[in-house]
This record gives sequence, structure tokens and C-alpha cells, in this order.
Amino acid sequence: MKKILLSMLAVITGLVSCDDWLDVNTNPNRPQEVGNSLLIPSVEAALVGMVGGNLFNIAGFLAQYTEQPPEANQYNALCENRYDNDLFSTPYNRLYAGALEDAKTVMEQAAASEEWGDNFVAVVLRAYTFQVIVDFIDQAPYSEALKGNEIPMPKWDAGESIYAGILGELDEAEALLTSASRVSADLILNKDLNRWIQFANALRLRIYMRSSQAQDNSAKIRELIQKGNFFAGDIKFDVFVSEAGRFNPWYNTNSFTLSTTNHVGSYPIVSYLKVTDDPRIADIFKKATGPDAYEGMLPGSKTVLPTSVRNDAFSFLTAYDRPTTPVYLYTQSELQFFLAEAYVRFLNDDVRAQEAYELAIRSNFATTRGLADDPAKIYGSGAPCAWSAAATADAKLRLIAMQKWVALCMVNNVEGWAEVRRMNYPPLSPHTASNINSDPTVYTAGDLIAPWVNDEAGGRLASRLYFPKTAVELNDNTPAQIGRTVPVWWDK
Repeated sequence: MKKILLSMLAVITGLVSCDDWLDVNTNPNRPQEVGNSLLIPSVEAALVGMVGGNLFNIAGFLAQYTEQPPEANQYNALCENRYDNDLFSTPYNRLYAGALEDAKTVMEQAAASEEWGDNFVAVVLRAYTFQVIVDFIDQAPYSEALKGNEIPMPKWDAGESIYAGILGELDEAEALLTSASRVSADLILNKDLNRWIQFANALRLRIYMRSSQAQDNSAKIRELIQKGNFFAGDIKFDVFVSEAGRFNPWYNTNSFTLSTTNHVGSYPIVSYLKVTDDPRIADIFKKATGPDAYEGMLPGSKTVLPTSVRNDAFSFLTAYDRPTTPVYLYTQSELQFFLAEAYVRFLNDDVRAQEAYELAIRSNFATTRGLADDPAKIYGSGAPCAWSAAATADAKLRLIAMQKWVALCMVNNVEGWAEVRRMNYPPLSPHTASNINSDPTVYTAGDLIAPWVNDEAGGRLASRLYFPKTAVELNDNTPAQIGRTVPVWWDK
């Protein structure tokens, strides 16, 4: 079975980051039923291919982790807020036709055979998928989605309704579990149903925290934290090998497939890592070969920089050398940062907030990045991000947000961009990229920077992606486009 799953994974991951899509589960000439032991890994691979591939790449630019180097042109539109309604088409198609369609089949087959463990896993993956979709485009087909010819043009539901819906689905699926429930197959948590329950609890916490500034979720958040049944370690898809077709999906597209190196460090993240003397900088970026130092590139500056400025003046990503990096769906670090924030905002417990904050940083160093460095140089007494130096609740939340931004960099860019928008940290610099280029001393390290060349008026940043072109063309119920700077529903 393991060889079969790895062979199927090789096909999925080899295609999932490219522009052409093959539906590996359906042959219109030879229709057949596929069992849940193959479908569950297919759901996981389809979700991972987007969260760790296409969407990972998009969010990396929007969170200002990465920038387009001077001699490359692949992602100029992303750097300059010139992207159109085709940007989300591939993720939209693959998440619906791949992850969500297969999850639906798993749920139907599980219900027929009363395999409630399989059903629960499918519901968790479905909830995760819809959360990601809402966080990128706000509205989406949900209540009428995936009904085939019965409803070929499903209505679009509000993001708030989708969030509420998937939380209800998680509760209903968990209530069906019995002591005999099992999982048929799984490439994420080794068929451990208890860990899937813990993952679901953490997903609930993420959803409640993400929407906590738009609605009062405090009671639900306190209840989850008091129960404390969250996962240990990281939730990751960790089956990639250094072999063509089995690479990490982001690496497969951006290092193995493309002939041009398309990513250097963005000025905000590199500047912040330098000013805080953070050893993680060497794990994320390489030194620029020119000045032999870490140098970030100003957002949207590629087309206005002098032609004498070359790629080697900036710090490239170390991820280009890592074909087997796992795709992280939820890290212990992210979970602990959520807990730290909740202890500050909802439980008034500074001691536990500090413990969670420091554990979040330690986990990012050791568990996720595999670093032996002492992270106390970041948060310890006298350190640049010491908890004791934050005298107010707002100052503590800023610490949490900034360190979370760092921890998610090139680990889960999708969640990194979502948290930047939700927490409003890093803040947007009042200075233009041109001014910062002329006088770097005006800049506060870590502040986001409006792209030098920016299609958005008034120096604004993107807050969402457009509704996808494929939906606009094929579904008459797709809403009219909403501007890129309009926040999604939870971004208050």
C-alpha cells in the first residue's frame, strides 16, 4: 500500500504546481469507484499542493517575505499589485475539483459504511480547505457547492457563513466518532485519530482567533484553551524525496522547473531579522555575494532600479536547495502564538502568555527549522524581543504578531499573510520605497512598504485576491468583482 500511495503522490505532486492539471481520480472513459484508502491521501496531496505550492508562492510576495530579483520577470505583477482575476483560478479549480470533490466522496462512502474516522478526517481537511479559500477571496460557493449537475451554478456564500458552517461540520463529525472509529489511510498523522481530533481543535482555535475582531468568540476560545486538547509537534505533510516528481511543490515549480531564480528576500523581513540579530536569517536567506551581507530588495522596485543593480546584490532563499522540505499545515509555533494572544486578550494571564510566546519561538527554532541556536537571544532578558520590555497589552500583541510573522516565513506563507492582515502587524511604513531607498534611516525595520511601482492608488497594499476568472466565466452567480484593497470579512 505504501508503494501505491507514493506512486500516486508522485503523480499528484509532480503536477500540482504546474499549469496543466490531470484529474488522477476520474477517467471519463472508464468510470470506477475509488476507495477511501486512496482518496484520503489524494485529498491531502491536493490541499498540500496548493498551500505548499501556488498559494505559498503568492502569499510569500503579499506578506513581503519575498521579492522579484532584478534579472527575473516571472512574478512582476505580484510585486507591483498588477495581478488580475486569473491569479486564483488554478488554486480555485484544484481545491474544488481536487481536495473538496474527493473529500465529499470520502464523506459519502464513509457514511454508507459508517466509517466515522474517515468521515472526520475528510471533514477536517474540508474545513481547512474552505478556511484557506475564504482567507484569500472572502466569499465562495459553499452551501450549494459540489452538487454537480443538480446545481451547476452554485450561489456564493459570505465568508462569515462559511466559517460558521465548517465549525458546525467539525462538531457534527466529531459527535459521530466512537471508540471503534479508525482512519483507512493518511499521509499526515499516520492514521492517529486522536491527533486528528487535536488538529481539529487547533483548527477551531485558528478560525475563532482569525474572526475574533469581527465577532465575539471569547467564550469559545476560553473553552478550547481550558480543555487544552491540542496537538504536539507540527502538523505536516512530510513524504517528499529528492527525486523528480516527488519534490516539495514550491521547490518543484520555482527551483526544479523554472530556469530563472525568481525569489530574493524582501526588504522588510530581511531588515527586521538583521535589526533583531535573529539567527534564523541564515536558515531562510543566503548572504548576498556582492557586499557579503544579508540584503533585502524593496517591494516593487525591480523596474525602477538602475540596470547596474544585479541579482547578486540581494539575498536569495535557501529553500531553493531543499527539495524535501515538508509542507506545514499547522505548526506548534503558530498554535503557541495563538495561545499567547488569547491569554493576553481573553484570559488576562500574563504568565501563561509569556510562556506560550517563548515556547512559540523555541518551537520555530528547534522543531520546525531544526536550529541549535539558543532562541533566548530573541526573547530573553535584554533581548530585542523580550516579553518584559512590553509594558502594555498592545505592546505584547505587537511582539506576538511580529515574531509570528517571522516564524511563518517560508514555513506557512499562507497563514503568514492572513495574520499580517488580521493583526495589522507589521504596520505599513509611512515612507515610500523611493524615500527609503534615498535615506534608509527614515525606515523602521520590519514595517511593510508599499511597492515602489504600485497599481493601487495611495500606496495601499492588497487585502484579498479577485474572484477567479474561471468562476466568473462559468458561474453566473459569481458576484461582481471587489477591489483588492477591500478587507475580507474578518479583517477589521
